[in-house]
Amino acid sequence: MAQGVKHDYHLLSPSPWPLVASVSATVMALGGVVWMKGLFGLPKHTSWLFFIGLAGVLYTMFGWWRDVVKEANQGDHTPVVSLGLRYGMILFIASEVMFFVAWFWMFFEMALFHQHRTLSSIEEVRTAWATWPPHGVETVSAWHLPLVNTLTLLLSGTTVTWAHHALQQGDRKGAKLGLLLTVLLGVLFTAIQVFEYAHILEHKYFFNTEAVNSGLYGSTFFMATGFHGFHVLIGTIFLLVCLLRLMNGAFTPQKHFGFEAAAWYWHFVDVVWLFLFAFIYVVFGTHAGGAH
Repeated sequence: MAQGVKHDYHLLSPSPWPLVASVSATVMALGGVVWMKGLFGLPKHTSWLFFIGLAGVLYTMFGWWRDVVKEANQGDHTPVVSLGLRYGMILFIASEVMFFVAWFWMFFEMALFHQHRTLSSIEEVRTAWATWPPHGVETVSAWHLPLVNTLTLLLSGTTVTWAHHALQQGDRKGAKLGLLLTVLLGVLFTAIQVFEYAHILEHKYFFNTEAVNSGLYGSTFFMATGFHGFHVLIGTIFLLVCLLRLMNGAFTPQKHFGFEAAAWYWHFVDVVWLFLFAFIYVVFGTHAGGAH
């Protein structure tokens, strides 16, 4: 901390990262529109603008987090600052909870009130939504790959807790092993989900000719489970960075909030998946006569 400072707060020096992050995110968003729809005279499927923005976002993430780590190592993260970081992470996770609430809300609205769509004047829509899941939709069995992924994430929750406890006790070897296992389990979850999606698309579970008027089921399924899969990927990278930092001598039993925040995020991912598995796959995701 600077000489003569008499307070517990950390006053940041001017930083380029907020501006760089804003510009990069804007370029990435516009690039996504160009890639999907075309814009600014650029034809559809032009992807280079999106990847330029993505590179800027990734560069910002690396540079900004690197500066935060440097601040921590220099002693700028006083107890007051550390408390603020914890509040920030809690509020971030709370915002993520509400993000998933939106997708659950949409899925529940369709599952519980699908019969209201039978009031449509279009016969195909009435036929499709007379049952849940909609007519023509083949559901994914909850007791195959989704169950394996559930067990995978539950196990990863125990390994990350083991790593956290080991670090608190000064057992760096145990912490490294626990973190490594958690990262590998995260990679396994992602691989299984990619295989599941490929199977769904190959066999056209949600988008066959019979289910032509029930695409909302597939849309909400992929958005809810797909965004969760994206969060698993981000969490895996988060934990991998913590593992690399741990291997390079970072973290102590007293100061390891970077790892603690990653563990909180991972537990959040675990809990969201339990709700996804219970409601989207099991409760509202199966036919009365059994899933495909």
